[in-house]
Amino acid sequence: MHAMQYEITLPADYDMGIIRNRVATKGHLLDAFPGLGIKAFLMRERGEDSPVNQYAPFYLWSKPEGMNAFLWGPGFQGIVQDFGRPQVQHWAGLSYQEGPSSAALPRTATRRRTTVAASAAPADAVEAALQESRRLARTPGAVATALAVDPRHWELLHFTLWEHPAPEEPGEHYEVLHLSRPERGDLGDGRQW
Repeated sequence: MHAMQYEITLPADYDMGIIRNRVATKGHLLDAFPGLGIKAFLMRERGEDSPVNQYAPFYLWSKPEGMNAFLWGPGFQGIVQDFGRPQVQHWAGLSYQEGPSSAALPRTATRRRTTVAASAAPADAVEAALQESRRLARTPGAVATALAVDPRHWELLHFTLWEHPAPEEPGEHYEVLHLSRPERGDLGDGRQW
């Protein structure tokens, strides 16, 4: 599993209805994309639990070939054409778990990034993060949760999809506009090693 996200921060007065319409008309195009486990079409609006207007799709790839086909194919080129080339963040997958609301369509998502302290043993930090990921996966309303790491910057990422408004979890909160999940079943269950 591989996690990926890009964030397109938009002007404060941007009509976020444009993003909603974009996802409503184009989101289904990834509903059968090979190699894609999940794509959550995420958005957050300035003043609604967010300091910015932002379109920030989040991906869990079941196969790296799918990620490459997307990045170098027409899908991502449409983003580049319409918004400019965003920085693409990516993390190696550590775990994926379905939650008690796994059959529901998610309405919200949370993303929390934390830096592993230089003094911490990486294996200990990952084990603690796995425990947190298991807790999130058992939380009522959780659809699914993923844990990933960027070993270049020693950053851990928790990403959780929720059936309802997200509970008071730390991190960024997003609205889920659409969920593509062609190979969700191929993401595995639990720890990825």
